Amino acid sequence: MKSSILLDGKAISEKIRNRIQETLTKAKAEGKGIPTLATILVGNNPASETYVNMKVKACEKVGMNSRYIRLKEETTTEELLLEIRKLNNDPSINGILLQHPVPHQIDERKAFDEIALEKDVDGVTTVSFGRLSMNSEAYFPCTPYGMVLLLQEYGIDVTGKHAVVVGRSPILGKPMAIMLTNLNATVTLCHSKTKDLPNLVKQADIIVGAVGKPEFIKADWIKEGAVILDAGYNVGNVGDIEVSKAKDKSSYYTPVPGGVGPMTISVLLLQTMYSFLGQFSPKLDSHASNR
Repeated sequence: MKSSILLDGKAISEKIRNRIQETLTKAKAEGKGIPTLATILVGNNPASETYVNMKVKACEKVGMNSRYIRLKEETTTEELLLEIRKLNNDPSINGILLQHPVPHQIDERKAFDEIALEKDVDGVTTVSFGRLSMNSEAYFPCTPYGMVLLLQEYGIDVTGKHAVVVGRSPILGKPMAIMLTNLNATVTLCHSKTKDLPNLVKQADIIVGAVGKPEFIKADWIKEGAVILDAGYNVGNVGDIEVSKAKDKSSYYTPVPGGVGPMTISVLLLQTMYSFLGQFSPKLDSHASNR
C-alpha cells in the first residue's frame, strides 16, 4: 500500500487567502470598494474572544474590513435580534457572523435565523441549510465546506464512495452529510448513540469525525486505505478520531491541529468575498442526479 498523504489544511487555507487577497486588490483598484464582515460576540467567553480576534486579524490580512460588535453577557434575544437587523439593513456589511455559543438566555436558533440569506456567510440559517439540502445556491457552513475544498484540492473523488459521518450537529455533521451526498457519495450519518458504530465505521471509504468527543473514533475501527477527515478539536490537541494511530493505514488524513481548523476561517472569508461580489458559493455538483 502507498504511504498515507497528509491533507494540509494550513497550506490550502493560505492558498485560498492569497486568492481572496488578489481578487480584493483588483476590486479595490477598479473602484468597487472593500467588503466588510461583521462579527457579533455576546458575553465574556474567553475562547470565543480568541476566535473573534483571529477572524478580525484574518480579515485585515486579506484586505477586508471587519466590524466587531461586542454585547454584554445579559443581552436578551430581542436586543440581539435588533443588532442583527441593523446589520441586515446596512449596505456596507457583506457578511454577518454570530459567534457561537451565546449565553443561555438567548434563543440562538432564532438569532441565527434573523441573519439575511445574502449575508449568512457562516451558513448557519435554516434557509441556507434548506437550500443546501436542495443543492440550490447558498453559503455553506464553513467547516464542512472547508473539508469538501480539501478533498477537491487533493483530487479525491467521492463519487460512489461510502462516507460515514459521525456527528449530527446542524452546522457540521448534518450539512457535511448533505454535501457528500450532493457530490455523489453514499452517506451514513451516525452519532454517539448509534448502535454497532465500530462496524459501520469499518465499512467507510471516507470517515468524518464531527462528534465533539476526544478520540471517540478508534483506530481499529478504520479500514486500510480510508480517507480520514477529523473536524474535532479537543483538550490536549486531539481530534475526534485516533489519528495518531490510524493515519498510517489511511490513504489521506487531516492532522489535528493544522488540518480542518485553518480551513474554517478561510472559507468564512471566501464566502464574504462571494457576498461582496454578489454571488453565492458555487454549487457542489450541478450535474448530480437526484436518483
